[in-house]
Amino acid sequence: MYTDPRRHPVNFEVGDRVYLKVSPWKGVIRFGKRGKLAPIFIGPFKIIQRVNDQTVVLEVPTELAVINNTFNVCYLRKCMVDDETQLVPSSDLRVDLNQKLVEEAVRIVDRNVTKLREKEIHMVLVE
Repeated sequence: MYTDPRRHPVNFEVGDRVYLKVSPWKGVIRFGKRGKLAPIFIGPFKIIQRVNDQTVVLEVPTELAVINNTFNVCYLRKCMVDDETQLVPSSDLRVDLNQKLVEEAVRIVDRNVTKLREKEIHMVLVE
């Protein structure tokens, strides 16, 4: 009576690419920043096996070997990118000893200086 009539179950098949939801794992492993700027989904990862309708096994990189590779489908979102060249390789992920994701800047794209009444704020756009 109160459910969404347009809701349909999402079916995952072997070979599909999915994003993994990591926001409830704040006590276990942290990916990047805290609070609002923390990523909700990481990936995409490839499904290598379906255990049942609600459980799948993902192909996770060795950097994320501290977590189990079996997940419930409620933690997954389907990746809609068809072209493999548009995906960012997960081999670029680096996790330090505190199990935090290490991010490095590639290059500085643009610089801007905003002038207020008594001070200047330097803003940098980083790729």
